[in-house]
Amino acid sequence: MFLYSIGTVNPTIIPPADPHAPPPGDALPRMRKIIHCDCDCFYASVEMRDDPSLRNRPLAVGGRPDQRGVIATCNYEARRYGVHSAMSSALAMRKCPDLLILPSAMDKYRAASRQIMAIYRDYTPDVEPLSLDEAYLDVSGSERCQGSATLIAREIRQRVYDTVGVTVSAGVAPNKFIAKIASDWNKPDGLFVVRPHEIDAFVAALPVRKLHGVGKVTATRLDRLGIQTCAQLRDWPLIDLHREFGAFGRRLYELSRGIDERPVQADQERKSVSVETTYVTDLTTLEQCADEIRRLVVQLDARIERAGAARSIRKLYVKIRFADFQRTTVECVADATNADTAVTLLAKGLQRRAQAVRLLGVGVRIDEDTAERHGQFSLFDDEAGNTNDADHADDAGNEAPAP
Repeated sequence: MFLYSIGTVNPTIIPPADPHAPPPGDALPRMRKIIHCDCDCFYASVEMRDDPSLRNRPLAVGGRPDQRGVIATCNYEARRYGVHSAMSSALAMRKCPDLLILPSAMDKYRAASRQIMAIYRDYTPDVEPLSLDEAYLDVSGSERCQGSATLIAREIRQRVYDTVGVTVSAGVAPNKFIAKIASDWNKPDGLFVVRPHEIDAFVAALPVRKLHGVGKVTATRLDRLGIQTCAQLRDWPLIDLHREFGAFGRRLYELSRGIDERPVQADQERKSVSVETTYVTDLTTLEQCADEIRRLVVQLDARIERAGAARSIRKLYVKIRFADFQRTTVECVADATNADTAVTLLAKGLQRRAQAVRLLGVGVRIDEDTAERHGQFSLFDDEAGNTNDADHADDAGNEAPAP
């Protein structure tokens, strides 16, 4: 069933030595074996597994177009038409009139996810789920498959397909940052490995927009500085990156060199789900901000559904960063998202400062007790109902200026 494509990077394609790089021994103080596993179009794959007649037609899982629904995921046939997750269902239908949109069947998806996570834990207890269909595994201490992370990833993919009937793309690397990028390299149904001696060349060739935390605004700023690749980013000393990007400058410095010491955190408890956007041009009116908040709520709904966290919601909040870098957060008790409620929170927050807006975010806080009862990340909870009124909003006040 599988044609394994294990990627390698030509070790002779090495950029010039970086005069600002840390000593060789500092870049990778300990060599780990990390696998990032990502199921391919998970919800749609489960539906196609259960009804093979759906496999050769554009298919999505999400809300109804006539009810302001949003696409949670879609298969690759639909993606050829430009359909993607977090897109409104109405727009998806305009792009692909033959698109079949099925309602989500979360119980079925959670059952498949439980099976997949159980397979992962056969190889290591160090499994960090990111959502129902995605997880990091630290197999550094695993003795399975002769201790080979590549063989473990290969075997996991085959077992998931044989047992659950969906395909998994996997990336193998010495850290989480590179493993996640590698898992996307040969999608769908692919395996890509970045070995320790290949890191330098692999990362040097990456576009900076691939770096974790680099969104459209930061990518635009980097482009204006003449930085499109990690190799170009390496030419900048740490002190200059800190001057341009504040505390995030150190993160850019490290990632451009393939440095990421974040541990795989097994059984991590998720406390919130959120989405935010920084704007190239500041927003100056309530109407502009309200339109953006409504758009962000659509994206948040898709993210909550993917995380399977709908039943654990206890609060809805809106985050605002003003042009002077002051920040404020307004929240209210809620058990679901609601765009009108979010706009009410937004209006309350905007009253605090007579400033244009540079960043908007919207999110939900997760009930920790519910999360504890139902397992890590609240991945396997059921969905729930309506939000409470934002007129009873609590208020986090003005936060410290951004660095």
